[in-house]
Amino acid sequence: MTETTSAAIRAGDEYAAQLAEFSDEWVELNRQQAVLDARKARLLARSAAYADAFADATVPAIFPPAERQALSRRSTCAALAMATRMPEQTVQRATNDAERLVNDAPAVLASLEAGRISARHAQTIIDQLSDVPTAERAVFLAEVLPVAEESTDANLRKRARILRERLHPESITTRAVRSESDRRVEFEAAADGMAWVRLFTTAPIVQGIIERVETAAAESGNAGDTRTCAQLQADALAALALTGVTPESVMSSPVLPHPIEVQEHIKPTVQITVPALTVAGVSDAPATLDGYGPIDPETAARIAVNAPSFTRILVQPETGAVLSVGRNQYRVPADLQRAVRQRDGTCRAPGCGKRARACDLDHSVAWEDGGTTDVGNLACLCRHHHRMKHLPGWNLDHQPGGVLDWTTPDGKHHRTEPDPAPF
Repeated sequence: MTETTSAAIRAGDEYAAQLAEFSDEWVELNRQQAVLDARKARLLARSAAYADAFADATVPAIFPPAERQALSRRSTCAALAMATRMPEQTVQRATNDAERLVNDAPAVLASLEAGRISARHAQTIIDQLSDVPTAERAVFLAEVLPVAEESTDANLRKRARILRERLHPESITTRAVRSESDRRVEFEAAADGMAWVRLFTTAPIVQGIIERVETAAAESGNAGDTRTCAQLQADALAALALTGVTPESVMSSPVLPHPIEVQEHIKPTVQITVPALTVAGVSDAPATLDGYGPIDPETAARIAVNAPSFTRILVQPETGAVLSVGRNQYRVPADLQRAVRQRDGTCRAPGCGKRARACDLDHSVAWEDGGTTDVGNLACLCRHHHRMKHLPGWNLDHQPGGVLDWTTPDGKHHRTEPDPAPF
């Protein structure tokens, strides 16, 4: 054996020993994480049970019993969400999942606590379990749990779907009709003037959309378009949605329109905040598109040209303050509404991201208690948080500059501030 070979063997042994150490620690960390996830599930399920038990004592009797329980639960989830700076809906979903795990799948919870499965495996099981008839759940769990303890989550998901289908008493047609009512479109802002849009609808419609997009992109590419396949598909979908371009249209004019051309077809009601110096032409500071955030001035100008209703709000360049005037009356006039919604951007409850345009304009100090109708006493609250603010244990203190100090029923304090002018 040569010296080089011996050195290679020693290096290989050292690497193998170190890898074994990494592997063992990785397994142990995941086991500890599973134990913590199980503790979280038990805590959330217990918090939901307490919310139900104390609903009649903590929610005013003006609400009917079923609504009192729902409000008590939402109040509890809101307090937990604010304490951890998590979205409230995330905590609500986690609480619902925790109840199913604790109450309907104790064997799965025990496996999670022992570190034999991960939280992702447990989530897959309870997601599928919700559609399994009560009488068949023991059979379902007995079959899928061993799979979860021995395989990846992807394989578990496949096996669980097949088993659920076999055990379900309703036909897939009946369930498809029911699920169709959940169809929706979701929007998510991204960086640098970009955004995501997600469509949830029936599989045939999605497949049809994909085929149209792929066909239009392929035809444009075959005609010599130099955009990438991904870019062409994105542009094809945008053109299809906003201009009516179809594969048939592409056959006569195979090159897809560029996004700048497609933007000319946008005719929304637009609210754009423009720095005063940008309007004067002496600055290129970005504008702010309501519901999204900063966009470049040229894009803002292109969109505004085609908008049948366009509100331009000027901001003071040094402070970013909205130029507005208060009104001493209960009804909030249009200009003051715009000023408050522009200042707040979203619901001002901690962690809530609902757009200001869809929120109530709340008098922080009630009008009947001497509150005034001005920027110092108005804030955007979604209907849920507007109602929650009046529940026992909740308090909202409106500070100068639009700062809101919240107190939750657990005695914790949270502060929200208006977003500063972006540029």
